[in-house]
Amino acid sequence: MRGEIDPQASMFSYVDLESRIPKDHPIRKIREIVDTALQEIEPWFDDMYAAVGRPSIPPEMLLRASLLQILFTVRSERQLCERIDYDLMFRWFVGLGMDDRVWDHSTFSKNRDRLMASEIDELLFEAIKKQAYSKRLLSRDHFTVDGTLLEASASLKSFKHKDKTKHEPPAGGGDREVNFHGQKRSNATHESTTDPDSRLFRKGPGKEAKMTYMGHILTENRNGFILETEVTTSGTKQEWDAGISMLAGQSTRPGQTIGADKGYDTGDFVIGCRTFGVTPHVAAKKDGSAIDGRTTGTAGYAVSQRKRKQVEECFGWMKTFGLMHKLRHRGRPNVSWMFRLTATAYNITRLKAFA
Repeated sequence: MRGEIDPQASMFSYVDLESRIPKDHPIRKIREIVDTALQEIEPWFDDMYAAVGRPSIPPEMLLRASLLQILFTVRSERQLCERIDYDLMFRWFVGLGMDDRVWDHSTFSKNRDRLMASEIDELLFEAIKKQAYSKRLLSRDHFTVDGTLLEASASLKSFKHKDKTKHEPPAGGGDREVNFHGQKRSNATHESTTDPDSRLFRKGPGKEAKMTYMGHILTENRNGFILETEVTTSGTKQEWDAGISMLAGQSTRPGQTIGADKGYDTGDFVIGCRTFGVTPHVAAKKDGSAIDGRTTGTAGYAVSQRKRKQVEECFGWMKTFGLMHKLRHRGRPNVSWMFRLTATAYNITRLKAFA
């Protein structure tokens, strides 16, 4: 028998929001992990806000919504707020009720920008790591370090000479009139008017130059969790310095190793690792390598070289799903905040697999 369509909409719903989310849906495990972390850092929220004044969006909701944007690859805050408005799963995850009004996207952005001025990203990152440590999922002895280029939210036409008095804008105005072909441009004499913290850099010979930052991560080799993150200006030496800086934040103990690609086979990085008592298991260059057969000939070196490739999975996820392929924020502090939050989201997906 053919079913009939009732044109009369129901005035009331007798099914609550909680029961609309399937019991076996993966989002429930993610919500449990996030709620546990938010409960741990809740005391810091009270110190961030004044006791009087107009109430803002609760920081817990801001963080949950920001994580949803990363986990479900929502491209903009406008689309995120629209999705929260009509998607019951998004409403449930954020903590809104069926009839609660969703914030305007500009209100969400302003409140989130205030949150980005704090160190909540570090606290949440550490709270998620603490859950992984409690389940003995993280290695304290064997690490991998690597860096990747992050395309800045700035165009090549915004890369202009620092001395604006000698290089006036074209008469027509606007970037469409800018013609930089044949000009000699470098980071020493030019900077982006859109994002001055970004740098002109290319990945290698034959590659195009772009306005970029460099994102660095330190992972552990047991299950591939991200242990540390850092964002620097683009440059080869920045990779070595960031690797040493992130390694310095780990507790040292005998027998620790760190794997890396050939770009880290330099005296500065190798000596820096050995200063902390960590054996550098970097991929050795054919000529002029900073390590010798006493390191490359061990069984542990071969394991580190096999395990270090897992770090590319982190970068692949962060750029494909986590919106890091093209940055949406400007300024190194904001980029660093979002990069760490994206690493937190990645760790949550890894932790969910063991929940």
